Amino acid sequence: MVFKKLWASIVEFLSDVKSELKKVSYPTKAETVGSTTVVMLFCVIMAIYLSVADSLFVWVISKIL
Repeated sequence: MVFKKLWASIVEFLSDVKSELKKVSYPTKAETVGSTTVVMLFCVIMAIYLSVADSLFVWVISKIL
C-alpha cells in the first residue's frame, strides 16, 4: 500500500516536471553568445578594477607604515 502511494507520487512528480519543461523558453544561440560576452567582459573589467584598487591600497599602506 505504501509502495503504491510512493510510486504514484513519483509518477505524478515526473509528469509535472515534463509538463513544466514544455513551458521553458530556451535562449537562441545569438542570445547565449551575447550574454556570455557581456559576462566575460564584466569579469575582465572587474578584475582590472580590483587589481588597480589592490595596488593602490598596498601603495598607500606602504607609505603609512
